[in-house]
Amino acid sequence: MRVLIISDIHSNYAALEAVLAAAGPYDQLWNLGDTIGYGPCPNECVTAVRQFSTITIAGNHDLACINKVDLSDFNPEARTANIWNGKQLTPEHYAFLSVPPAIHPVDDRFLMVHGSPREPVWEYLLTRHQAVENFGYFSQQICFIGHSHVPLVFRLRPTGMCDGPSSPESGMTMPIQPEMRYFVNPGSVGQPRNQDPRAAFAILDTEAETIHFQRIEYDIAKTQRLMREAGLPEPLAMRLQYGM
Repeated sequence: MRVLIISDIHSNYAALEAVLAAAGPYDQLWNLGDTIGYGPCPNECVTAVRQFSTITIAGNHDLACINKVDLSDFNPEARTANIWNGKQLTPEHYAFLSVPPAIHPVDDRFLMVHGSPREPVWEYLLTRHQAVENFGYFSQQICFIGHSHVPLVFRLRPTGMCDGPSSPESGMTMPIQPEMRYFVNPGSVGQPRNQDPRAAFAILDTEAETIHFQRIEYDIAKTQRLMREAGLPEPLAMRLQYGM
């Protein structure tokens, strides 16, 4: 089975279109949350996710846009964008985003979570210490995470030693070793934050036992233009060109 893994689209439809075109054929699409927020095209992104995704979970911005978490937990620019995104949603898309949890066990091997198994909505899982603690909160071999917008991998050895975080480069294919357990973040489709402005995604191949990481260029200027036309905060538009 070939699975397209995406996260943190953030209403950036130009980036999502580029990822879907570059990914090639796939059997399933797993979306790790924050489909909307920040960007200018919430309805277009939800439409695509509803059409193409097999599993979608919620992120903190999704929940903020539909008033399920406190908007005061966000900085002023993010809060403004979330309020605007929520007002744009059609009733059907609002209802769609109201259903998913922020954590979903796919089966006995794979887990999907937006933040971390310990704190599915809010925790940014970025350090080895966090990873070691969070491995104790789930039983599957591989946990796919989003939220930080940074592609990364943690590996837990049978000895209990944890490796990482490692930052997979675009084009890297990682073999899945049967004795290891993993945290895998594919990076962000719509708002990368590791000084690489290209949209990020990953491909899980359960037959080859690999995870492939990829970056793809998209029309950043188009997304920025749409953000400015919508009156969204300028810093949110500017950061896209720097990947931060």
